Amino acid sequence: MFGPWYSATMLALESQTVIGMRLAKIASGSEAGRAEAQRMVSEKVDAAIEAADMLLAGGSPDAVIARYREHVRANAERLSAL
Repeated sequence: MFGPWYSATMLALESQTVIGMRLAKIASGSEAGRAEAQRMVSEKVDAAIEAADMLLAGGSPDAVIARYREHVRANAERLSAL
């Protein structure tokens, strides 16, 4: 409806919440923080591979952004439940 710019902007805004929650957890220095750092790195690699696969299969950039937003939403829900 609003085009790719809206989705990309929303991804950037929504990601800031997750980044803040992750940084707070990592900064605690706890075992949970270390696990979150490892999870974050592996999720980034997995998401990049998934995005490349989607694009190579003919997916649109909008579809890639929508999928990233799903990942961000899931992380926000998981991190805020703690």
